[in-house]
Amino acid sequence: MTKADISPTVSFDADEVRRNNIRQVLELVKDALEERGYNAINQLAGYLISNDPAYISSHKNARSVIQSVERHEIIEELVRFYLEEHS
Repeated sequence: MTKADISPTVSFDADEVRRNNIRQVLELVKDALEERGYNAINQLAGYLISNDPAYISSHKNARSVIQSVERHEIIEELVRFYLEEHS
């Protein structure tokens, strides 16, 4: 085996993977809500405040997708994003 046959070790940052997953979930849910004519910000805020999944449409499986992520993790990511963008 030569050095050319050996690929470098790839390192994954678990926190970054989790954050990207949350971003993808929010994008999918936002798109699904907007396709149904809802105000995505209002619906997502209602869900995050109340933990009532009825705020999220089942269109494109958005309700199940958003429930796949812990609510507090979504809130943490939103706060992190806001503070990083505005500091």
